[in-house]
Amino acid sequence: MKQKAKAAIALSVASVMACGLLAGCDLVTTDAKKDYEQVIAEVNISKSDEFQKNTEFAGYQEIFSDEPIYKRDMVASFVSSGSSVMNSYGWTYRDTFDAIKDSLVNRQVYVQYAKLFLLTETDENGNYRYSEEGKPERYTAAGYRAELASAGDEMEKTLAGLRYFLTDEEEKKAEYGLRVSFNSSLDSIEEGIIDYEDEHDHSETVRTTPTGVGTENEDYVPESYAIYTGTESAVGSYEKLDGSTAYTRRQAYATFLTNVRSSGLLDPDEDTTKVEELSYFKRELKSSYESALINKLADAFEEDESKNIDPEWVKERFDETLSNQSEGFKKESISVDDGLDGMSDTSFVLTAPEAGCGFVINILLPFSAQDQQALDEISQDKDDVYGNKYGWRASILYRLRATDQRGTWFTGEEDYSYDASAVTDAYKGADNGRKYLFFEDSFSAEEDGSSRYDALKNYYGKYTYNGSVVATEEEDGHTSYKLTPTPISVDGFIDEMEGYLNSVLGEGSVTPGSENHKGETAYYTKSVEDYYVKDAAGKPTSEVDYSSFVYYEGSVNFEGGFNANHLFLKDSPENKALSVINELSFAYNTDTAGLNTYLGYAVSAGKTNFVGEFEYAAHEVCKKGAGHYIVVPSDYGWHIIYCTFSFSEDLFANTPEGEIPTPFQFDPDDVKTEGTFSYLFYEAQKSAAVASYSQNRQSGIINRFSKNSVTVYEDRYEDLSNLDQQS
Repeated sequence: MKQKAKAAIALSVASVMACGLLAGCDLVTTDAKKDYEQVIAEVNISKSDEFQKNTEFAGYQEIFSDEPIYKRDMVASFVSSGSSVMNSYGWTYRDTFDAIKDSLVNRQVYVQYAKLFLLTETDENGNYRYSEEGKPERYTAAGYRAELASAGDEMEKTLAGLRYFLTDEEEKKAEYGLRVSFNSSLDSIEEGIIDYEDEHDHSETVRTTPTGVGTENEDYVPESYAIYTGTESAVGSYEKLDGSTAYTRRQAYATFLTNVRSSGLLDPDEDTTKVEELSYFKRELKSSYESALINKLADAFEEDESKNIDPEWVKERFDETLSNQSEGFKKESISVDDGLDGMSDTSFVLTAPEAGCGFVINILLPFSAQDQQALDEISQDKDDVYGNKYGWRASILYRLRATDQRGTWFTGEEDYSYDASAVTDAYKGADNGRKYLFFEDSFSAEEDGSSRYDALKNYYGKYTYNGSVVATEEEDGHTSYKLTPTPISVDGFIDEMEGYLNSVLGEGSVTPGSENHKGETAYYTKSVEDYYVKDAAGKPTSEVDYSSFVYYEGSVNFEGGFNANHLFLKDSPENKALSVINELSFAYNTDTAGLNTYLGYAVSAGKTNFVGEFEYAAHEVCKKGAGHYIVVPSDYGWHIIYCTFSFSEDLFANTPEGEIPTPFQFDPDDVKTEGTFSYLFYEAQKSAAVASYSQNRQSGIINRFSKNSVTVYEDRYEDLSNLDQQS
């Protein structure tokens, strides 16, 4: 969850890759290559006033030369991001290309400063700060010149000059990222070719997957990984697309080359059989190395500012935030609804104006289409004259059956399933034949972060697919599936939920509450009066009694009580319970808007926009606190409403008078324990401080080193600036 503050260079050069957007575009002239080779600006920070007046930089001037910025960089930046910015802000073409020019110039000033920083930076003892393993004792002008002397043409010298300031690990990471980008672009083209040739129908809606599935660890670099163009005999850890053949890949590569060539970004006589020797690839590699150098400088700034972020200072920010929120809620200058809606790992709501504010996960088990139609045709419940809609709905609820919704995780464009027969703690319910789980890569990640994929957060991953699965190995090596989900009633779901919670947290971890109608036929045969509040004489009024809809309730027992400080701490009971409910939501919930939310739906203590039955149950569980759940119906089906976090009635009742009720405590000793509240709050404060510090330093560097170091040739891109007049 650590967030690094990286130096942001607006509208930085981005690869057009295989987008093909330049092909046939008005920006492309009849002689695109010659036009694009024009230099629209040059940057050399050694000519700046700041450089010239600083004696510390003496001896380093010769390593800097006039670095050209080409027109092709400007056009590529416009295609990748400039056009969208132009539309968003209502800019003219002149405004946009001037901004792109500034961003390209600023980026180059910053890259050159990064070199100067690494050459001259010393620590508090006056020793040179940068001495990298496998590199010279420190970065020197002589070492830099020697690196360039051993290189070939101008581009090779440029690349060598950037590599000199990168560690082997940083260099490999930059190259790996670029190869992944190339393969991703080729994949996009090839997918269209495969679909066209095979006439695949991908109209099936694929079930939403948890946030983070397939996310690569940002520090992961495999030992071998190659760009695949259809001719390579070995591509390392690159995974070919389903249905890919050497022929379809070569077609994709040919299309890619056509797009790049027609955009003037590739020489017509280049040997295209060696993709990493293309001039286009080397230009992109230069950009990747520059980005790595910018990140290296940002890491240095983060290291500098982090020394000033003391846990005690963060504790003061916690106390200050808590006090400000409490006062804001009292004065109604702060909206609790807005606060809850914006709550995240970096934005915290530490208190509430009253008990009952919190979050719930809603697992909706829906009516069938036929039953939904039957329900819609029943008159609204009002009194005996209009009949008893709630009674009719109850009879339909009795026959409602839900099924596991994860079928497309087998049959979609990507098969996320795996045979988990060897997983001894997989939950199978009453059916011992269940054996399929999902996202194996995300659950085989090593704790040290060396795995390719990041581990999934807040998703337990041991709930097997509830149904029969017949897997058939096809001749092409792929697997086809015949799936038969097992229909379950609301009682069946409750058994699955409580059984899974007990298997993860320990037997006896779940306790049913007092309102427990599970399995009682009386619940389904209530009279119309049972659904309305009674007056003093015992007669039903027109006010609906939403407590009468409660079918079942229970709670998870957290030893010592629910600890909000450990909600995101891996392997804590609080996080295990959240992860189990979140996984069950992905398995059964048809309220897809509730998937991949932070902690579920935000619930304020007052009137909400939720339907009455849901609002009542959500308020009840939030008042009782995290771990409580209630089952109620609505006109959509059964709702299993689980409180993930709240400002409970107990919290308010147990807070001494004069103190602010909060379930959180900031503990300076916990700031290094990932997942604790103290860790998250500390990292958020540090990230904000570092980002501000880095931005200020970046702005200062650009302002100081730009004067007299930049030459711009506006006439060479005047045709682009004047596009307003042509349109």
